[in-house]
This record gives sequence, C-alpha cells and structure tokens, in this order.
Amino acid sequence: MKNINQYIDQTFVATDQILDRVLFSIQENGMRSISVSPASGKALTMLVSMTGAKNVLEIGALGGYSGICLARGFGDEGHLTSLELEESFATLAKSNLTKAGFGEQVTYKTGPAVDSLEALKAEGKTFDFFFIDADKESYRNYLDGCLELAEPNAVIVADNVLAGGSVADSSILGKQYSQNMRKFNEYTAQHPRLTSILLPIGDGLTVSQVKSVRS
Repeated sequence: MKNINQYIDQTFVATDQILDRVLFSIQENGMRSISVSPASGKALTMLVSMTGAKNVLEIGALGGYSGICLARGFGDEGHLTSLELEESFATLAKSNLTKAGFGEQVTYKTGPAVDSLEALKAEGKTFDFFFIDADKESYRNYLDGCLELAEPNAVIVADNVLAGGSVADSSILGKQYSQNMRKFNEYTAQHPRLTSILLPIGDGLTVSQVKSVRS
C-alpha cells in the first residue's frame, strides 16, 4: 500500500511549495504530521471543482493543508467553514489559508465539532460539500451531523477509512481506530440516504453523495 501511494503521489502530484510550507509549519509548531496525502489533497480539489461546490464544511483543520486543497476547488467564488477543536490549530490554519490567498473565504469555529454542527443547524446553514478528518471515534456522529446540513446531492468525503489497510487485511497491524473505520465504512455503504464508494488513495477516502430524495 505504501509503495502504491508513493507511486501515485510521484506520478500524479507535482511539487507544491505552498503545501510544503504548510507541512513545515505543522512540524515547526510541534503538531502531528497527519495531513492528508498529496494525492488525497489533489482528489479533494478535483472533487470540489467537478461537483461545482461553493459552500464547503470541513471537520478537522489541523494546519490548513486540506483546507487549501478544498478552497482551490472552488476558487474565488466559494467559502469554507472549518471546525477545529484546538484554537491554536485553527489559528495556524487561518494563517496558512491567508498566505495561500483564501483568508477572506474561510471561517473557523473552535470547540467540539458535534457542538458546532448543532449550532450550524440552529442557524439554518447548509452545505454542498463536506470533508471529515478528525477523531475517528466520532466519524459516525459527524456523518449524521453532516446529513442534517446537507443540500440535495451534496458530497461527503471522509479520510483514513482504510486505517493503514487493516480494515481489509487482518495480517496488517491494526490501528487504534481500525474497528471504528470498519463500522463506519459499513454504516456509510448501507446508509439509505447515501450512494458511496471507497477510493484507495492515501489512507482511503470514502466518497458519498446524498440522495436528492429521502428514502
């Protein structure tokens, strides 16, 4: 899996100084190096662009790597709302989005994401694209929260759903959240309001489209 991802990154993703600086800033600030892979980041940009999404919600900002990838997909016309537990992470992400030219197109909400999702629902907010990349134990709750805010045909993407390959191969040393990802993948695949598929790039992305009519 590692060799395959290295091949994909090297073949399909060009060197990107802006994103490289984001990775450096994450390391410099003592944060975990857990941003999406270069190929996954490019996929996010392409998915936002191809779907024409203009109102994007991100759960898990870290240092802003995925935020920049998402914002590149909507260009000058969209807006990113990013939910982040840690105030310091949101501050760094905001700085990096600003340096990338998207500072006026992003809003950060800090604190537990479940609470922020409830607040957005109370405000009557809706979104046409979602990206989930936060604590794995809460993925199902995050998905349910996103569905409450989703416009018809909205796209919901979740990262790390392969858990290093352990969800599919019992011989691979499992991660702490491997069982959570198995359950989340099954929940997503069988959800009556979603049409879903798993893309095996990076650590795996589930891509789901919200059905326009509730089942």
